[in-house]
Amino acid sequence: MNIILFGPPGAGKGTQAQSIVKKHNYFQLSTGNLLRDEVKSRTDLGTDIEKLISNGKFVSNEIVNTLLRQSLTNLKYRDRIIFDGYPRNVEQAINLEVILKEFKQTMGHTIFLNVSRDIIEKRIMGRMTCEKCNMTLNEYFNKEQIEFHPCGVEHLKKRKDDNLDIVISRYDTYMSSTKPVLDFYSKNSNFTEIDGAGEIDQITNKINEILEV
Repeated sequence: MNIILFGPPGAGKGTQAQSIVKKHNYFQLSTGNLLRDEVKSRTDLGTDIEKLISNGKFVSNEIVNTLLRQSLTNLKYRDRIIFDGYPRNVEQAINLEVILKEFKQTMGHTIFLNVSRDIIEKRIMGRMTCEKCNMTLNEYFNKEQIEFHPCGVEHLKKRKDDNLDIVISRYDTYMSSTKPVLDFYSKNSNFTEIDGAGEIDQITNKINEILEV
């Protein structure tokens, strides 16, 4: 079964998705990574995406759906996907159901990581990603790991969209367009809300309990 892991930007979806991948043999399908890969490819579509991200805006459903369909053609992903950062709105949630049916796949658990705005701002402003191994660390919470990072501190970079004005813009956009997804999925028996402000290991254990039922 596939899994949806969602919450506001900076809620820790990527960190928890990596844990699920290792323990449960899933594949993380992050729309953020799909978008950044497209930007790196320097296609016309990638250029349009880069402009939207730089202005703190989300890309259109049409663009995201196109990238998702390209990924789902890979048979190794069949019913083993963690959707990280998608869907962001009710229209995308409906589109996801349609797309999964096209590929004869099913949806299992939907997990919402609920985190306050203050904590999210600190998490995002301190976030650094290694350009070599893609590990994500935080200068506020992972000082020792950053200092002794095996790839070297020089490879730890902050993303262009990680500045305060854009963080606030993304959060406000989330509140107006993404939060209704909570109402859409909360009616289902396989929906679970988790307090995402706790320790990473505590959140991981809660998710594992859900998936192992």
